[in-house]
Amino acid sequence: MTDPIKVHITGVYGLIGNLVYKHLSQWPAYYELYGSGRRQASSRRADEDGRIELPDDRFCIADISDARAVGRALDGMDAVLHIAAVPGPEDSFNDVMESNIRGTYNVLEACRKKGVGRMVYASSIMTTWGYSQFVEPYKAIGDNRAADIPAEFPLIRHTDPVRPTEPYSMSKVWAEGACRTYADAHGLSVICLRIGWVNKENTARGIFSNSIWCSHADIASSFELALKKTTEPVYDICYALSDNKYRWVDLEHARAVTGFVPQDRGED
Repeated sequence: MTDPIKVHITGVYGLIGNLVYKHLSQWPAYYELYGSGRRQASSRRADEDGRIELPDDRFCIADISDARAVGRALDGMDAVLHIAAVPGPEDSFNDVMESNIRGTYNVLEACRKKGVGRMVYASSIMTTWGYSQFVEPYKAIGDNRAADIPAEFPLIRHTDPVRPTEPYSMSKVWAEGACRTYADAHGLSVICLRIGWVNKENTARGIFSNSIWCSHADIASSFELALKKTTEPVYDICYALSDNKYRWVDLEHARAVTGFVPQDRGED
């Protein structure tokens, strides 16, 4: 039997980071898990009561805007799940610049310098958020106008033009491009996951909230499957959502690339 791969999770005490850590920690024979964060406390979005703590020797304080700290955190790793980020559309450009842009660049550079060959990047459905704001029938979903939503409509695919709406979603578009650069120039094997809405309550209400929702189980599964896919040379972009009634983005590509098939549905 081969040794477990060393996997580092940035933002491990955030909501998604800890869900993924909790999921992968079920298989210690396959994954030797490490993590980092700006602090040891959970983020404001995370479930403090439900989190699983890392052993002291597997966690380090590392702000991803600090290149040296990121380099130390990734030393000796085989793969990184880059989840740490300023998380929302209300954040300022300066905050987004330091965390999501400079921070992602630091992670990519650390991968190159430290020989980390595999990465799963936490992108966002918000790279295509503009469709739900400005383009029908996706805008009808965004506005919760059930009567104006046709029975069938084309799903937004990873190959459709991006439509960010503010600095946060702009930064995710930039980071997907940066991952492409490092895949081409340095052989990094990377999957970018355009993640839907994951919340602490693990539930959604209303047409639009359900259309973008992703359950705890489905987000953890999507990361595991994407990580497995990076054992071979790859660069790709996949959406990661649950199978919701008014879902307006495509999941068939994710199924074809990683084998991800959501098990949950917002309306249930």
